[in-house]
Amino acid sequence: MARDKRAAFRDEEYWGRPVPGFGDPRAQLLIVGLAPAAHGANRTGRMFTGDRSGDFLYASLHRAGYANHPSSVSRDDGLVLTDAYITAAVRCAPPANKPTPEERDRCRPFLDREIALLDQVSVIVALGAFAYEALWSALRDAGTDLPRPRPRFGHLVEIPTPRATIIGCFHPSQQNTFTGKLTEPMLDAVFLRARALTRAPRPPRPRRRSQ
Repeated sequence: MARDKRAAFRDEEYWGRPVPGFGDPRAQLLIVGLAPAAHGANRTGRMFTGDRSGDFLYASLHRAGYANHPSSVSRDDGLVLTDAYITAAVRCAPPANKPTPEERDRCRPFLDREIALLDQVSVIVALGAFAYEALWSALRDAGTDLPRPRPRFGHLVEIPTPRATIIGCFHPSQQNTFTGKLTEPMLDAVFLRARALTRAPRPPRPRRRSQ
């Protein structure tokens, strides 16, 4: 994917490796996306950086007070996230931007480790059904008591769990934003809700039973 450069970026050296998560290590909000875009994060080396999906996402995070800039163009552009952390279900750019379940499962250890380390997180926003499924599996395998049957993914669907409240959100892909399936007010509503939830008193987490 890094060898097939877009003409506008032909003189740039693409990142072309697994893309790490990005944000505040003490975040209360975790955002889980799909995968690095071929000419976005795969090029710049930072999640949702250098493409229109990222422009849409970071503008909303800026309006909600999570980001100090409304856009992100490179790893050294000065963007800082406060109380938010962004990651993805798949870490390498998949062909045709369509990751497979096998790719998702191979990347799961990264997501598992981030969820374990980000112990202040109380709200998790899943950007799209694919991210929602990856997140659900990660929480389930970590021993989180999840509702059964699994609630169907949807925009602004809210699912309280002992680990964190999950909020569903349509992915800010061009397909969704250009067609109006996801608008600025719809995305803003997600992060305003996240703000409200993270400011509320947190219930105590149940202790893990010894094995």
